Amino acid sequence: MKIRLMSSLIAVSGLFWAAPSITFAQAADPAVKKSDSGICHDKSSTSYNVTKKFEAFPTMDACLKSGGRMPANAAAPEAVVVKKSESGICHDKSSTSFEKTQKFTAFKSIDECVKSGGTLPKK
Repeated sequence: MKIRLMSSLIAVSGLFWAAPSITFAQAADPAVKKSDSGICHDKSSTSYNVTKKFEAFPTMDACLKSGGRMPANAAAPEAVVVKKSESGICHDKSSTSFEKTQKFTAFKSIDECVKSGGTLPKK
């Protein structure tokens, strides 16, 4: 009886020691953390490493769209001037598809977008 009890305790204690390392190994740092107070911290934020209770997001834009806000000392994100859609079409603000295009690569100009392999929309 004592031997079974001891081996059971050893097995259970092994689970307690192994569980934190398993959890730690599976948890990867997200690109953006939204804190409990609703602030979005990317890896350049001074508060990123100290933010322990958070919701993870793949991008700052996704965090902001979820209702999060930028940290007080952070620079505002640059405005998107040209969007290159997943199909490779470059849309500037005059394009009827600019607002509809949700999955895109941002560019500062139409020329940059076209040089990256994008095409102009058909008129």
